Amino acid sequence: MTSLALIEAAAKRLAGHTRRTPLLTSPFLDDLAGRRIVVKPECLQHTGSFKFRGAWSALSAMDEATRKRGVIAFSSGNHAQGIAHAATLHGAPSVIIMPSDAPRLKINNTRALGAEVVLYDRASEDRDEIGERLARERNLTLVKPFDEPLVIAGQGTTGLEIAEQARDMGIEQGDVLVNCGGGGLTAGIALALEGHAPGLRPRPCEPQGFDDTTRSLISGQIERNDKTAGSICDAILTPSPGQKTFPILQRLCGPGIVVTEDEALRAMAQAFLRLKIVLEPGGAVSLAAALYHGDQIDADTVIVVATGGNVDADIFAKALETL
Repeated sequence: MTSLALIEAAAKRLAGHTRRTPLLTSPFLDDLAGRRIVVKPECLQHTGSFKFRGAWSALSAMDEATRKRGVIAFSSGNHAQGIAHAATLHGAPSVIIMPSDAPRLKINNTRALGAEVVLYDRASEDRDEIGERLARERNLTLVKPFDEPLVIAGQGTTGLEIAEQARDMGIEQGDVLVNCGGGGLTAGIALALEGHAPGLRPRPCEPQGFDDTTRSLISGQIERNDKTAGSICDAILTPSPGQKTFPILQRLCGPGIVVTEDEALRAMAQAFLRLKIVLEPGGAVSLAAALYHGDQIDADTVIVVATGGNVDADIFAKALETL
């Protein structure tokens, strides 16, 4: 089970291997949102997203013999790149199962980082089944993208940094908006904030049509999306919250916020214009929530976790057209 102690232990293993991303501000974003906006750009993390944290946490906790046999993971791209890079740095082989409709940049980067990539059709094939079968056949260790305590712990180090950085900025109260797929990052941040910054409330943010966590928090039980593909916010498309993550989200999170694809694109453009950072659609949903759904936010200060920047050029160009 993931705990604050597990997150703090992960932070020690990550020290010197992950980047401590800053907190960024812009008076232009404050004016647009009508409140103070602070952005943590995990798009600047190794491999372009927070996923490297969880990958390094999981790989670094394995015994040497297990690592040498190799690891396997399934991902639309960011967990894929994180695992591939962490495995290569540890001298371990990696196999990554990726949807065939994942952004070409993510597929190419995963291969370039040293992984064997196995493509599948996410509309008709079950990635869990493929992963478990290949793990058995090749004697590989499966590292799940979010429903794995060591991965959640690694992602939770983001929350430890937020707690310390917010305290340095004099921020004691506010909402922390987190892009949410299966809930690993949101759950990890929630646990870290509970222990170190209880005045900061995590809130999951999702794209329209893939709001399983938002609906689950309302109903009190795990809800599933009707579809698993069909959004430009590919980084945070999952069938449902995780069995391990949802109880944490249910206990510690505020209500979810759902945004449109157009709002995500507009947020990408504002992040580039005002903060000089590049976000992918799924990495900009939380910023879109802060900028365009202020009627759902009571807090005077909002901390936005901008989770990833691995975007294909055509999608980024489409975002810039919204300016």
